Amino acid sequence: MHSLSPSTLRQWLDDQHPFLLLDCRETFEHDYARIDGCQLLPMSEIADRLEELNDHRVNPIVVYCHHGVRSRQVAYWLAANGFTQVYNLEGGIDRWSLEVDPQVPRY
Repeated sequence: MHSLSPSTLRQWLDDQHPFLLLDCRETFEHDYARIDGCQLLPMSEIADRLEELNDHRVNPIVVYCHHGVRSRQVAYWLAANGFTQVYNLEGGIDRWSLEVDPQVPRY
């Protein structure tokens, strides 16, 4: 498991770097604020829906949540379950909003 800064994520998006951007928050949080292009898979459902990520086992996955705590747990769990390139977005969507995209609402 690795960490990724919001500015590096911005660069990956700008460069069209191939990766899966995974939002592990709950649906109501995702509906309120999200990073464009993400896939929602709540932490509370990930164990039951793991097969949805099978195509990404060897590809980069960037996981984010509100402040980076839940996503760190999900990233460690994915790495422990055979995913080889997992990144946690440092500071979550809150830091993303502060440093990269102020149009994303903070909560």
